[in-house]
Amino acid sequence: MPQAPAKPSAVKDLFGGAGYLLRGIGWTARHPAQWLFGLIPALIVLAVYVTALVLLALQIDDLAGWVTGFADGWADAARTSARVVAGIAIYGSALFVALITFTAVTLLVGDPFYEAIAVRVEESQGGAPPDPDVPLLVGIGRAIKDTLIIGAIALAFAVVFFACGFLPVVGQTVVPVVAALVSGYFLAGELTSVALERRGILRKERFARMRADRPLVVGFGAATFVVFLIPLGAVLAMPGAVAGATLMARERLADDPLVAAGGGAMTQHH
Repeated sequence: MPQAPAKPSAVKDLFGGAGYLLRGIGWTARHPAQWLFGLIPALIVLAVYVTALVLLALQIDDLAGWVTGFADGWADAARTSARVVAGIAIYGSALFVALITFTAVTLLVGDPFYEAIAVRVEESQGGAPPDPDVPLLVGIGRAIKDTLIIGAIALAFAVVFFACGFLPVVGQTVVPVVAALVSGYFLAGELTSVALERRGILRKERFARMRADRPLVVGFGAATFVVFLIPLGAVLAMPGAVAGATLMARERLADDPLVAAGGGAMTQHH
C-alpha cells in the first residue's frame, strides 16, 4: 500500500504560506489590468477608514485621560506614562480591528471585483470551478453575516490585546507579535473565502480546513498583515492578497482544484 506523502514541517509551511502572498503579488504584476481593477473597492473603503482613524486620533488624548482616570492622583511622570500607554493601546486596538475588518468590508463591497480576479487566477492555473448555484440575496446575506461574526471576534481579541498592552515590556514586545499572528489568521480566513465558497466550502468548514493547515495559513496571513501595516499597503496589495489566497486555497485547502459547490468537476476545454 503506497505511503501518504510526508506533511511539510510547520516552519516550512509558515514560509510556504508567506510565499503564496509573493506568488499572488507576482500574478498581479503580470496582469496589471486586474491589479488596477482590484484597487477600486479598496480605495473606496480606505477613504472611509482613514476618516474614522483621523477622527479617533484627534480625540485620543481625551480618551486616554478618561481610561486612566485612576491615575489622576499620580505624579506627573507616572500619570503621563500611563496615558501614553493607554493612548497607544487604544489606537493600536483600533488599527487591529481596522485591519481585520478592512479585508472583510472590502471583500463585501468589492465581491464582484475580487470574484472576477479569483476566476482569472484559477483559469491561469488550469480552470475554475463553475459558479455556485446560490441566489444573489442569499450570497449577500451570508457575506454580511460572516463579516459581522469575524468583526465581533476581532473586537474580542482587540479588548484582550488592549488589556495586555498595559503589561510592562511584554505589552510592547510580545503582544504586537501575537496580534500579528492572530489577525493574520483571520485575514487569511476572509481572503480564502472567495475561492473556497465557490467550491461550496462555507465559513465553518473553511476555518476547520485552516486549522488543519494552521502554520501555512498563519504564514500567509501574518505576511499579509505586515504588508497591510505599510502605508497604503492594504490597498495596493489587496488584489495580490486575493490572488495569493486563491492559489493557496486551490492548491492546499480545497479537495480538488476543479470541484465546485455541487461536488462535480469542471470539464476542461482545450
